[in-house]
Amino acid sequence: MAEAAANGEPRMKWVRIRAASRGDMDAVMDIEETCFSLPWSRNDIERDIADNILSAYFVAETAGAVCGCAGMWVVLGECHIMTIAVTPEHRQAGVGAMLLMKLLDEARLRGASRYLLEVRASNAPAIGMYEKFGFKTIDVRRAYYENNKEDAVIMERNDRPVQPVDEGIRADSLDEKR
Repeated sequence: MAEAAANGEPRMKWVRIRAASRGDMDAVMDIEETCFSLPWSRNDIERDIADNILSAYFVAETAGAVCGCAGMWVVLGECHIMTIAVTPEHRQAGVGAMLLMKLLDEARLRGASRYLLEVRASNAPAIGMYEKFGFKTIDVRRAYYENNKEDAVIMERNDRPVQPVDEGIRADSLDEKR
């Protein structure tokens, strides 16, 4: 998973995904502010990490430094992915995918079978990654982002089992069985 830097040395030898803590807040906010023109507020993320039982936040570490973060809420069987961000120098090395896998695993443990997220329409690398994990575009929120009126693509992954339809049952036959 290590990609070579310009000097030929591996950029990363290993990545560790772990639960985020209050001690990670400076690094998380640096990543949010670097990656997003409209980052989540420090208060919102800190509250989610410390106090919100519906949320889970994780960080990716390499060489002892935080290089990515991800957060979600799980409510009534639905996982709402709030953020996934990776430092520019660690992109395209699988860190975002590892964070997404951690979110999906944790959400499943919390009973989720439906996963939702919003992503900027221009963020082709993120959309491509989500599609590789089975997410499909279900809608577009026009001019969603305040700073530049860019559209948000709403994506969904649904792991609920499909209920088979019994073709032999008709509504009028249900009355006969009563």
